[in-house]
Amino acid sequence: MTSPEQAVRRKRPAKPQFTQTILVLEALCVLFATLVAYGLRAADPAVVWGVGGGLALLMVLAAGLVGRPGGYVVGWVLQGWMVAAAVLLPSVARDIGIVVALVFVALWVTALRLGGRIDRERAEFDAANPGVVGP
Repeated sequence: MTSPEQAVRRKRPAKPQFTQTILVLEALCVLFATLVAYGLRAADPAVVWGVGGGLALLMVLAAGLVGRPGGYVVGWVLQGWMVAAAVLLPSVARDIGIVVALVFVALWVTALRLGGRIDRERAEFDAANPGVVGP
């Protein structure tokens, strides 16, 4: 049987957890869009894979940087690149690409705000109730 001290686990911060999830999901979306662009022969395959594959890889790498100094700034820069890539899509997919990019920007903002609020509320609870296992 475990003692109460052993049962209490350190909670992982919500903000990095949420933003990492958004970046990984975004990377998968970009990867699938890259496959579609490659299949439609939208541009030279080297350009398609350079832009799409590079952006997907950068998003996965940025997910690892979240929570470190400058990690959220890198996430914001990648959000901008995603919107720019959606604007540069061929006219057939441009409207859908822009909508998807803006949805991910909205999810990114929501993850930052909601994750930060959850972390603040956890810290307030822990400060007000030392030694108590929180919600």
